[in-house]
Amino acid sequence: MSSVIQGVFMILGAYMLGSIPWGFIIGKMYGVDVRTVGSKNIGATNVTRTVGKIPGKICFLLDFLKGCLPVLAVQFVARSESWQCGVEWVVIAVMLATILGHIFPVFLQFKGGKGVSTAAGAIMALAPFPLLVAFAVWVVVFFVSRYVSLASITAAAVLPVVAWAFKLAGIGSPVARANWTLVFLLVVAVLAIIRHHANIRRLLNGTESRFGKDKKADNGAKK
Repeated sequence: MSSVIQGVFMILGAYMLGSIPWGFIIGKMYGVDVRTVGSKNIGATNVTRTVGKIPGKICFLLDFLKGCLPVLAVQFVARSESWQCGVEWVVIAVMLATILGHIFPVFLQFKGGKGVSTAAGAIMALAPFPLLVAFAVWVVVFFVSRYVSLASITAAAVLPVVAWAFKLAGIGSPVARANWTLVFLLVVAVLAIIRHHANIRRLLNGTESRFGKDKKADNGAKK
């Protein structure tokens, strides 16, 4: 099988894997349709606040893995099959496919989450060092503000800047330091921020919910 055909199948497979709505499935297991309660989103934070902490952690892990595993798989296949060209494009396409699968899942009429957890998994498999820095920023902003949305937006904005710094320092794999990878990380960051547009309005209006401060579902949930 040619590398092109393999790449196409892996991209389609990544989208289908990304489309698996783990938050919705976990909620249903507990008799809750997470699309109708809290923030009405299928991500880990809404599952945490409407179903429970353990289900929320499981949801985050599964959403993270469905971003991570396809990227690891395509890199493994590219090395084992000795692909001579197009590896970066296929890796980036697989990353984008699994993230878009979460945001626009075919199994839920293309209405999904914000894609942050899945994007984090995909980026971890490709460029772990910038992601770890962005995650550290997320942790600091979250514990200072208790806003999941603000932490996610800030981490997304920091990610491409940090990735560029690592490129200049020569840190990371050749694919992670490739120009198209940096462009892709910028696109992911912009997409994540756009998906938080409603949260940004609430933050500016002072009506955004703080995680752990009240009983209401956090509309700024990280998905």
